[in-house]
Amino acid sequence: MKNFTCRKAIVMIALLGTIALWCSPASAQAPASMTIVASPKELKWGPLPPSLSKGAQLAVLDGDPSKPGLYTVRLKMPSGYKVAPHSHPENVNVSVLSGTFGVGMGDKFDSSNGKLVKAGGFVVEPKGMHHYAWAQGATVIQLHGAGPLVINYVNPADDPSAAQH
Repeated sequence: MKNFTCRKAIVMIALLGTIALWCSPASAQAPASMTIVASPKELKWGPLPPSLSKGAQLAVLDGDPSKPGLYTVRLKMPSGYKVAPHSHPENVNVSVLSGTFGVGMGDKFDSSNGKLVKAGGFVVEPKGMHHYAWAQGATVIQLHGAGPLVINYVNPADDPSAAQH
């Protein structure tokens, strides 16, 4: 009989705790709104950050890639667009949405040693790994990860932002 009473007390405490959580002011706040891009036509394309060569366009879907926190962006590249060998301080996840995305590993740009990733493909660029990229045909990729999204060029002379100073 004593065990039954203890069980009842534990169940009642758990139930009261759950009710208190439901009724707390924090749970009464409205949920954050959802980000919905129902069509690619809704994207707002703009210029790239100075750390990337001109010629491509960027659309921020969620977050701020220049700040700590999660981000999702799209990069629209014309055929032949290249990103010199570089690395990132955090993993960068890349989904190929259209076209063909070329990616290779190493300190020297050599498309013959890279892989071509077609629409629907996926690449993880591990933090610290030296790699390079290019577009074969008009290509759109989506990148997501933990910000800030930083590009550290293997050869500082390849950094387009250095030429702007």
